[in-house]
Amino acid sequence: MKIAIIGDGGWGTANALLLSGYGHDTTIWGAFPDYVEEQRRTRRNERFLKGVEIPQAIRYTASPAEAVDGADVVVLAPPSKYYEDVASKFAGLVPDGALVVSLTKGLCEKTERRMTEIASSVLGIENVVALAGPTHAEEVAAGMPTTIVAACRDVEKARRVQKIWSGPKMRVYTSDDPAGVEIGGTVKNVIAIAVGCSDGMGFGDNARAALITRGLAEMKRFVLAYGGKPETLSGLAGVGDLIVTCTSVHSRNHSVGERLGRGEKIGAILSSMQMVAEGVWNSRIVHALSRSLGVEMPICDLVYALCYEDFDASKAVDAIMSRELKSE
Repeated sequence: MKIAIIGDGGWGTANALLLSGYGHDTTIWGAFPDYVEEQRRTRRNERFLKGVEIPQAIRYTASPAEAVDGADVVVLAPPSKYYEDVASKFAGLVPDGALVVSLTKGLCEKTERRMTEIASSVLGIENVVALAGPTHAEEVAAGMPTTIVAACRDVEKARRVQKIWSGPKMRVYTSDDPAGVEIGGTVKNVIAIAVGCSDGMGFGDNARAALITRGLAEMKRFVLAYGGKPETLSGLAGVGDLIVTCTSVHSRNHSVGERLGRGEKIGAILSSMQMVAEGVWNSRIVHALSRSLGVEMPICDLVYALCYEDFDASKAVDAIMSRELKSE
């Protein structure tokens, strides 16, 4: 098949490596021509996926029309903050009948829409498939075993993605709940910042386990109010992705939280990072949406305060532990 990967970040590149490895004709599109040319020449993506050699079979382009020309599958992988702008570059260019897949976790800052909703609206394509789960790009690129969920209201499209992506080191499940899968992938990044903050303050396994467990409860309440299925979050796109993001050395969101817990300011942290931490952006959206939906999310509220209200991390424990007692 001919596959276009829109976005040359770590996760887009890792998927290109996976799909090209299956024998698919794979092209990566990048927004910055100079960096696209550097990757084409060096066969490396040192900004976003260090130390990985990119095969000559993978093509590069900065031209939207060239990227999707004749594509059977179009894969969207830009950061959530730039997702709509990037998708707009491909409006009217995606071939009729092409399968469109979204890899990005998060919500749009301006419209609060999910990524598949944006792609569907901008590209004029119904039932874009969300592909999400516990998937660090570094491990997928290294060929380590990974499981993931393809979610779409049109389950036949999810099954098509399942067949394309599944292989010796990638097992794909299907779901008919894209809202649950995408919201899970959004909120878990916020919770990971809270867990990182706890670790950065020197707290132990008890606090980490409590934050992950109660964070999952917040995720389920939010998904139910949003219109998804809470049971979806008992699977890979919920508890699976939450665990890996809250505990892995690869997690940028956990790293941000660690630094906040050690007393660094959010501005200094973000300015020192080359790759994005989606949880910072999405803590603001989740905070606003939870208020409008009437969902209680104390952990996510604290992360919002840490990222946008200059809240002192040392006061976070009292803020959580002094809340009104209740049943689980």
